[in-house]
Amino acid sequence: MRKPSTIFFDIVVMIAVVMAVSACGADKHLKKGEKYLALGEYFDAATEFKKAYQTTPPKERDKRGERALKMAKCYAKINQTQAALAGYRNAIRYNQAELDDHLNYARLLLKNGEYKAAAAEFQMMKDSLTARGEWFLSREERKLTDKAILTQNGLFSAQNAPQWKEQGSRYTVKRMDLFNSRRADYSPMLLGDEYDRLYFTSTRNEANGDELSGITGTKPADIFCSEKDDKGKWSRPEVVQGGLNTDYDEGACYFSVDGREMYLTVCQTDPSSPRLAQIMKSNRTDASWSKPTEVKISSDTLSAYAHPAISPDGQWLYFCSDMPGGKGGLDIWRVRLTAGGMGGVENLGDPINTPGDEMFPTFRANGDFYFSSNGHTGFGGLDIYIAKIDPNTKRYVLEHPGYPLNTQADDFGMTFENPYNRGYFSSNRGDGRGWDHIFSFENPEIVQSIKGWVYEMDGYELTAAEVHLVGDDGTNQKLSVRSDGSFTYVVTPGVSYVLLATCKGFLNHKEELRVEQAEESEEYVLQFPLASITAPVLIDNIFYDFDKATLRPESTKALDELVKLLNENPNVTIELSAHCDFKGPAAYNKRLSQRRAESVVAYLIDHGIAADRLTPVGYGKEKPKKVNKKVVSKHKFLKEGDVLTEEFILNLGEKEQEACNQLNRRTEFTVLRTTYGMFDEKGQLKELPKPKKQEQPLEEDDFDFYIEE
Repeated sequence: MRKPSTIFFDIVVMIAVVMAVSACGADKHLKKGEKYLALGEYFDAATEFKKAYQTTPPKERDKRGERALKMAKCYAKINQTQAALAGYRNAIRYNQAELDDHLNYARLLLKNGEYKAAAAEFQMMKDSLTARGEWFLSREERKLTDKAILTQNGLFSAQNAPQWKEQGSRYTVKRMDLFNSRRADYSPMLLGDEYDRLYFTSTRNEANGDELSGITGTKPADIFCSEKDDKGKWSRPEVVQGGLNTDYDEGACYFSVDGREMYLTVCQTDPSSPRLAQIMKSNRTDASWSKPTEVKISSDTLSAYAHPAISPDGQWLYFCSDMPGGKGGLDIWRVRLTAGGMGGVENLGDPINTPGDEMFPTFRANGDFYFSSNGHTGFGGLDIYIAKIDPNTKRYVLEHPGYPLNTQADDFGMTFENPYNRGYFSSNRGDGRGWDHIFSFENPEIVQSIKGWVYEMDGYELTAAEVHLVGDDGTNQKLSVRSDGSFTYVVTPGVSYVLLATCKGFLNHKEELRVEQAEESEEYVLQFPLASITAPVLIDNIFYDFDKATLRPESTKALDELVKLLNENPNVTIELSAHCDFKGPAAYNKRLSQRRAESVVAYLIDHGIAADRLTPVGYGKEKPKKVNKKVVSKHKFLKEGDVLTEEFILNLGEKEQEACNQLNRRTEFTVLRTTYGMFDEKGQLKELPKPKKQEQPLEEDDFDFYIEE
C-alpha cells in the first residue's frame, strides 16, 4: 500500500504536468491568433485567442487579462458585441485595460443599449482625462483631444438616447424577409428607370467559393440581385452572374448616373499580408457585368479604400479610407472624376468626419448627402446622418433622422426610390450574432417633382437628349435622360421653371412650369416631342372637312403646337405637305392636297409665323407613307420599312386596306433650313444679341446651346 505522502507527491506532479501542457497549448493558440490578427482575419483570431484564454491557468491573471483583451478587440471587429463586452469586462477585472480600452468598452456598452452603464464608463473616462490633463490638446487652442471628443459625444449620447428614442420620428421601418438570409445581407442599391432592380451584398450559402472567410467566419461576400415584376413583386435574390463575383469578398456597390458602371468594394486574399479593401469598377453590357478592374485613387498602397458612391452630377467619387491626413478611424473622402482619370483627393473634414468611423456615403437625388458614423452623438453603433448644404455658408449642416431609422445597433447603407424619401437600408438590430439584414424605410414627406419624357415627335425615346432647366431662384441645371427617354427632377414650391429639351438632329422643345405649394406629394408630367431635322414629321390630329380644304375646329390644338414649335426654333424654315390616298383621280387629289397644305400655312401666318418660312406643297398620292416603328406598334400586320403604295395596299384585307389609306392621308412638315434670319444681305453672320441682365432668367437666351445644322 502506497503512503499518503507518495500519493500527494504524484498528484502535485500530475498538476504540474497538466499546467505545463496547458501553458504550451495556450502559447500555441496565442501565436496562431497573432498570425490571423496580422492578416485581418478577426474571426479566426478571436477563435484562437479564446482557446488561449481558456487554457491559461486562472492564477496567471495578467496573461488571462491580456488574452481577454485581444479576444474582445477581435469580437468587436466582427460585430459580436456580447462576446466583445465579456472580453473587455475580464480584461478590466484582471487590470489589463488601458484608457483606450475603457473608451472602447464604453462605446460597446452604448452600442448594446446599456445606456446607464455606458454613461458611468464615459464619466469615468472624462474624469480620468481631466485629471491627466488630456481633456484639451492645449490651453491656448482649447481643442479637445480625439479621446475627449469621443468621450464627450458618447456621454451626451448615453444620457439622452432614451429620450431621443421616445421622441421617435415620421420614419417607418420594416424588415424585408424576402431579401434576407441566415447570414449577413447589407448595402442595398436600387437600379433601373423604375427602380425595379435591387443589388445587395450577402454572405449566404449561395455565394461563390467553398471556404469560409477568416475575417467573418462565413462565406466571402458576393453581390446578389432581386428584380421587381409588373405587379410590384420582388423575385428571389440570385447571385449576379458573369465576371463580377469571385471567391473573394465583393460588396457595397454603387452605380454611375447612367447606370452603365458599377463601383464596388473588393477584398482579395493574400496569405502573407493583410487584406486591404480596394475600390473596383465593372461595366454593364446588356444585363451582364464585366470582371472588375481597380480604380486607382492614389499611390498609397498601405491604406484601405471602400464604400464608393457617385455624386448626383457624376463628377465626384466619394469613399471611406483610413489613409493619412484624416480625422481618425475611417474618414469619408472624395476624388474628382475626369476624362483623363482621377483628380485630387479631398477629405470632407468638419463637420462630417470625427475621430470615430464615418462610412457608407450615399446620395439622394436632391443632393442630400447621407453617411453613417459612430463618432457623432447618436444611439450607439453606426447611426445614419444627413448632411445638407447651407445656402448661406455653403457648408454642410448635419441632421440626425432619429428613431426608428436609427437604433443602438449599426444602421447604414441607404438607397432611395428617387425622388421620394423611401427605399432600403441595412442594420444588425435584433441579431445577436451581429449579422446585418435589409430593411425598407419611408418618410412621408411632401415631394413635388417633374417627370419628363423626351421622344421623337413621330417615334420613340431619345436617349441622347439633354434637358436644360432654369428657375427664377437661380437654378441652372443640365439633366440627362434615362434609357426610356424620361427624367425626374425635384422642384421647389414658389419657383417658375423653363425646361428646354435638345438633341442633335432635332429641333428644340420648351415647356414652362410654375410650382405652387402643395399639401401632398405631386408629380408634374411634361412631354417633350422633338421634331427631326432630317426626316418628315407627322402632324397628328389635323382634320379637314370631307373632300374640302377647310380645317376643322379640332385641328386647332395641333396647329397651335406647331406655332409654338416654330417660335421656339426661329431659324427654321419648313415645307408643309399634305398627302392623299390612291382613291380618285391623281390630278384632283394633288389639287386638294395643295389647297389643304395652303390652309395650314394660312393658319400659321395668321398666328405670327413669317410667310417666307413656310412652303406649302400638295403631293396627292405621290409620296406614300413609309412605315416606322411607331406605326408597327399600332398595326401589327405591317413591318418597319414597308411603303404603303397602291400595289402594296391592294394585296391586303379590307380592314387592313382602310388602315393603310388612313395612314397615307396625312399632313407633315419637313425642315428645309436651320439658318433663317442668321445672315445679312451680304451673307455675313449677324451678331448674336447679348443676353439681357435680369433677375428672372427665363428667356431662351439664358440657355447655352444652338441648333446644329
